[in-house]
Amino acid sequence: MEGITKIYPNGFMANKGVSLSVNEGEIHALIGENGAGKTTLMKILFGLESHQEGKIYINGAEAHIANPLDAIAKGVGMVHQHFMQVPNLTVAENIVLGMEPGRGPIFDAKEAIRITQEAVDKFNLDVEPNKLIRDLSVGQKQKVELLKSLVRGVKVLILDEPTAVLTPQETRELFVQLKHLRDQGYGIIFISHKLDEVMELCSRVTVLRHGKVTGHGEIKELNPAKLSKMMVEREVDLTIEKEAAKPEDTVIHVDHLNYVDDFGKLIVNDLSFGIRAGEVVGIAGVEGNGQTEVSEIISGLLSRTSGEIYLNGTETSGKSIAQIRDLGLSHISEDRMKFGIAGNLSIRDNILACYLRSGRFNKGQLLNMKKLNAFVDECIQNFEIACTGGSENIKFLSGGNIQKVIVAREFSGGANFIIANQPTRGIDVGTSDLIRRLLVKSTRENNSAVLLISSDLAEIMEVSDRLLVMKDGQIVAQFTNVKSVSDETLGEYMLGVKRMTPEEMGDLF
Repeated sequence: MEGITKIYPNGFMANKGVSLSVNEGEIHALIGENGAGKTTLMKILFGLESHQEGKIYINGAEAHIANPLDAIAKGVGMVHQHFMQVPNLTVAENIVLGMEPGRGPIFDAKEAIRITQEAVDKFNLDVEPNKLIRDLSVGQKQKVELLKSLVRGVKVLILDEPTAVLTPQETRELFVQLKHLRDQGYGIIFISHKLDEVMELCSRVTVLRHGKVTGHGEIKELNPAKLSKMMVEREVDLTIEKEAAKPEDTVIHVDHLNYVDDFGKLIVNDLSFGIRAGEVVGIAGVEGNGQTEVSEIISGLLSRTSGEIYLNGTETSGKSIAQIRDLGLSHISEDRMKFGIAGNLSIRDNILACYLRSGRFNKGQLLNMKKLNAFVDECIQNFEIACTGGSENIKFLSGGNIQKVIVAREFSGGANFIIANQPTRGIDVGTSDLIRRLLVKSTRENNSAVLLISSDLAEIMEVSDRLLVMKDGQIVAQFTNVKSVSDETLGEYMLGVKRMTPEEMGDLF
């Protein structure tokens, strides 16, 4: 990619003169803050976006890429952060979707299985062709995404945050597979905010900031501190110095909680735990083991099947989301676009949303706009939100800045219980550091209780004072000395290889 410039209709310049080259047999890292232009650049390469200036060359010849099908035909594939799969179809059916074998309307299931098995064997990506997608682990779904691109003959693979939801064991397995593809001559573009992974896996790196290339080089000549400085214009200390937690009274008490989904599957299984004021309790687990449902049941987004939940001494059964929030709850949702914001409203309106009931910014029956605007400006400044002002539509912000708006709103409302579900997923190193420090600060200075759910093991082990592990809807381990736990040990509990007895876990309250 040579001199790529992309300007959106609203005048925002996402990429300015960006050049990027990837060789055969290379894993090349593309890193930068949220809003730096990484995703836009890759959308251009994959045919999802057009560009005003610059050229793309594939094998030395200029390529004009009209759409994703054209990109795949020219040898470029993309594995998105959120998997593009049909849960009720088999692995084989998902892999051949759009290129179904057979005559006319008759689908040749045997040929689909043969194509899939051949790719599984060739690329050493072990997954069962006849299994339904919904029955696979996250790591196996990742393999399906890779196979979908590889069976279509691509030679350049774009991987967007591929390890965001994987356990350490699954991440290591993925790295073995990516190195295998590299050794077969594939060019891989690896987008990640995990600098340790970049250091381990990649040979070269390109850094974007504000839509421009601000750094590039050989990985062997760099380290995480240098990379973070190239990304955010300052060195980021990736460790959090914190005083020992001094837990006080219980803020949230979950007692024998159960949840059965619409398919009759038991997702949360007789779960009991508590969190006290002054502590961060983390929940680690492979995605799909009930942790998201726990957060949504506590916050009122999902109705429990049975069990009791007490927030600041009040049972929450039958209460609306607004009533639960009034009891002292703030919620940073895993799905920020669906539950975290109103996409067609301004930054100001999104921050105002949780204050309408309290009347904090009311002037009689009207809003005190002067007071509200001053508060929004303060949030923008304190939380370092990159925007033109409070009246800007929130959907035009980068993912990281949208998350900052949500965090600013949820941390400024005076709640003493904060649920943070994947608060830094897909967020750059600088914004992640800000959010993690705020979580710790809220417990030490404001005596809040925090429930942190994260698939980033480095994050959950750095921030948590106490760590729970969930598997199949149950708590299978508790660690009170989080610093002493290795990634390997944690991964064994997450995968179900190990399980503590109730005596080993001790008091969960």
